[in-house]
Amino acid sequence: MNWKTRNSRRSFLTSLAVVTGASAFSGIPLPAAAESSASGTTSSGSSSPNTSGLSAASIRALNYTKGPEWFCSFDIIPTGGDLAFEEGIHRRDPSAVIKVGDFFYVWYTKSPGMSSGFGTGDPAKKVFPWDLSEVWYATSKDGFLWKEQGLAVGRGPAGSFDDRSVFTAEVLVHNGKYYLVYQVVQAPYLNRTKNKIAMAVADSPDGPWKKLPQPLLEPSDTGEWLGAVDNRFLVKKKGTFDSHKVHDPCLMFYKDQFWLYYKGERMGEQMTFGGREIAWGVAIADNPEGPYIKSKFNPVTNSGHEVMVWPYRGGIAALLSTDGPEKNTIQYAKDGINFEIEAVINRPPEAGGLFRTPDSDKGPLEGLRWGLCHSFGPGGWGYIQRFEVDERLKDEIMGKRKYE
Repeated sequence: MNWKTRNSRRSFLTSLAVVTGASAFSGIPLPAAAESSASGTTSSGSSSPNTSGLSAASIRALNYTKGPEWFCSFDIIPTGGDLAFEEGIHRRDPSAVIKVGDFFYVWYTKSPGMSSGFGTGDPAKKVFPWDLSEVWYATSKDGFLWKEQGLAVGRGPAGSFDDRSVFTAEVLVHNGKYYLVYQVVQAPYLNRTKNKIAMAVADSPDGPWKKLPQPLLEPSDTGEWLGAVDNRFLVKKKGTFDSHKVHDPCLMFYKDQFWLYYKGERMGEQMTFGGREIAWGVAIADNPEGPYIKSKFNPVTNSGHEVMVWPYRGGIAALLSTDGPEKNTIQYAKDGINFEIEAVINRPPEAGGLFRTPDSDKGPLEGLRWGLCHSFGPGGWGYIQRFEVDERLKDEIMGKRKYE
């Protein structure tokens, strides 16, 4: 076999592995150099010359053996009614969508007015779009045209743990009760303010909602600030991944317990080659109202921003976006803890809330099939749109049909 034939065959086998998985190699011996690379005896990170005849990218690709079952893209579709763009009002961070009777329900962050950031000298001024916010809700008969129904959970009285802002809600329905989990901030809202997670409970999706008297989950408080300047990057000790904030809660009933997935932010956060130093954790309880114990395996992801998870065949699937080395991936953990990448995706919906279908076990993407997300219009005002999973490209290629 001459060198041209060897190189052509090696290129073909590498491409075949990427497209169809490791099974493509069954019964077909690799060229010796490729065998060496695939078995780990040649490292693209070593200082020794690369004698495999394969590029570093090709060597990595030999380990990319998963199929396209979890791969998809997304269509973003305007909503009608009260969730559409409205100048002067932020509507953002929609919860999961649930169906009760003939109506779909969603909860979201609502806040009027522009934000000014930190350092204005006026502690009453709004620092973020989600500052001075409350949780409102809307209903729809078709998932497209939405009617705002009013306030669900408002801010607490002065001095309470939620007196400054209440935002980023998620909903769980269990045994005829409705549980909202959401972020809270106590005034004043500073760079070093520690965000917490709280809960309210109702017998109806229309409320009234009764708040628990204490936060459901708090930061680990394992770090130590450096000096008195209000700068969240100056620390003596960073602490764990959730030493500063616990964010974006998502409550699931799983394995006969209540699993509260959340995003953690660290004191003295740094940047990595994947962007912000963000990870998710999970806390577990026997009762929906707690107490919640953080998993000893936390963090359970090394990336992601807003938490988006759904059940699938005895495990938990997740869409990770925005931050970290594994952002823009769909992952799956058969035990709810040990997540593995199943697909790399492009431009996932921002702050998505999934429709909680009872049919999530039908396929890996069924629990992600549609939902709501937020977008930003003129002036930066947040509003809510619909997203839908798009598998057309995958279907065209797998079906060997022409596509444009």
